[in-house]
Amino acid sequence: MSDIQIKKVGLEDIADLQSIGRQTFAETFSEGNSEEDMKQYLEEKFSVSQLKSELSDDNSMFYFALVDTNIVGYLKVNLGNSQTEIKDKNALEIERIYVIKDFHGKSVAKHLYNKAIEIAESKNVDYVWLGVWEENARAISFYKKNNFLEFDKHIFKLGNDEQTDIMMKLHLNK
Repeated sequence: MSDIQIKKVGLEDIADLQSIGRQTFAETFSEGNSEEDMKQYLEEKFSVSQLKSELSDDNSMFYFALVDTNIVGYLKVNLGNSQTEIKDKNALEIERIYVIKDFHGKSVAKHLYNKAIEIAESKNVDYVWLGVWEENARAISFYKKNNFLEFDKHIFKLGNDEQTDIMMKLHLNK
């Protein structure tokens, strides 16, 4: 397989971000959710105005994973008050790591994860945290393999459906 490149996403990439975001979220969660809830979530969370707002936030960063010139996954991290739940200035949230299904098992997620850890270390945060759907065994396994520990749960709303996310944390060695 070709080298995986990581590229910071800018406002000029909004159409590509919307496309990869909708595709990977649908591939990951359509099977376990209603069509109506999925449609509502995809329209709200991946609208141009929502993505423009997130891309304009200095405490949120997006990165594409590219194979050749094809976008095959993406990462979103948040710092400070842009974190979705824990607003600890000494923490970094991995809000999203998503990879196109055809590229699962090809180290794309690992490259995106490594970028998140690199950012966390450069910002000198104490820990990295995230929420992962309790039914997403693949993602839970990935994070456990990377030394994340479960520490809490929270509710994630997908359309009208309230789902439980497992919150996981990785303390960084300083």
